[in-house]
Amino acid sequence: MARQDIPRQHDILYVIASQSDPYGLAIKGELEKYYENEINHGRLYPNLDEVVDKGLVEKGQLDRRTNYYAITDEGEQIIEDRRELESQYID
Repeated sequence: MARQDIPRQHDILYVIASQSDPYGLAIKGELEKYYENEINHGRLYPNLDEVVDKGLVEKGQLDRRTNYYAITDEGEQIIEDRRELESQYID
């Protein structure tokens, strides 16, 4: 089965949680490995902005051109809740 080429927000959360304050292109690279496809900036960054707006991720500035992202406690809770849900249905 082919993976979708649109990054899902929980996938974005997993990538951010697995790294120390990754920047956008690092997140994009990890998602491209997973999806085995190029991720369009126009699809990634609106999703990043949305998880920031929801309070699941913090966005900071490394320099004038580069932002970093960090998972928040609420974002960590979303990941934990997802794991619990999956464990109910998958061994």
